[in-house]
This record gives sequence, structure tokens and C-alpha cells, in this order.
Amino acid sequence: MKNKLILALLVSGSFFFTSYSSDDDGSSTSSTTITEVVQTVSSGTWRITNYVDSGNDETNDFAGYDFTFTSSNNTVVATNGTNTYTGAWSVTSSSDDDSPNDIDFDLIFTAPSPNHFLDLTDDWDIQERTATRIKLVDVSGGNGGTDFLTFEKN
Repeated sequence: MKNKLILALLVSGSFFFTSYSSDDDGSSTSSTTITEVVQTVSSGTWRITNYVDSGNDETNDFAGYDFTFTSSNNTVVATNGTNTYTGAWSVTSSSDDDSPNDIDFDLIFTAPSPNHFLDLTDDWDIQERTATRIKLVDVSGGNGGTDFLTFEKN
């Protein structure tokens, strides 16, 4: 009887920890895996709906651009029909930030991309992930400013 009680407690406890989510839609970063983020972002095209660089709203710099993330070669292509910029992306596990074992969304754009695309180059922390939105944040090491970046699915 004692073994059955212990087993019941273990099973119910493991259910509690694996089913926890801070959002009603199950998008909690604590339950997000690298595979889930890669599958989400590599499906369809995305647009930037919010980009705040150290308090300055620079969202309009990306107006009209669609972003396509390809998982087979880790490229990201941003195009507005006239201009196309190619970069690289990855999703990695990191414990070098304030929150241990977080998941980073890494973006890299290099010259000859315009400066506003170069500003996206960083290892962003994922704040929220749903099937249609990925909210990212980065605290700059140099000036201590906080940057926010949100991609939403088209």
C-alpha cells in the first residue's frame, strides 16, 4: 500500500511539472524546446511588428519586409519585393544569461545589409512563442539598453 501511495504521488507530481504553463495557450518559454521554435519559425513567412532599440521605436525600418527562415541551411531571407537581404539564424540553448538554460534565437546579418538589418544581429532571448508570434528581448552588454523584437506570421 505504501508503494502504491508513493507511486501515485510521483505520477501526479510529474504531471504537475510537465503540464505547467504560464499562458493559457501553452506558449510559456519554460516549456518551449529548440525543436518547437525551429518548427514554428521555419513555417511560412514572418514580418516584424515591433522593434525597439534601447527605447527607440524603429519598427518602420522593416515595414513591407517578409522574413523567411529556412531550417535546412539556417538562412533567413528578408525581402520587400525590391530589396533582398540574406542572413543566418539558429536556435540554441544558453546558460550564459541571467536566466539559466534559456533558449536563444540567434540572428546574423552582415554587410552589405543596411544598418537597421545589422542591428538585428544578436542572440535574442525568447520571451514568448506561439504559432503566430515570437517575442524576443536582448539586454545590450555595451550600453545596458534593452531591445525588443517581435515577429508575427503573415
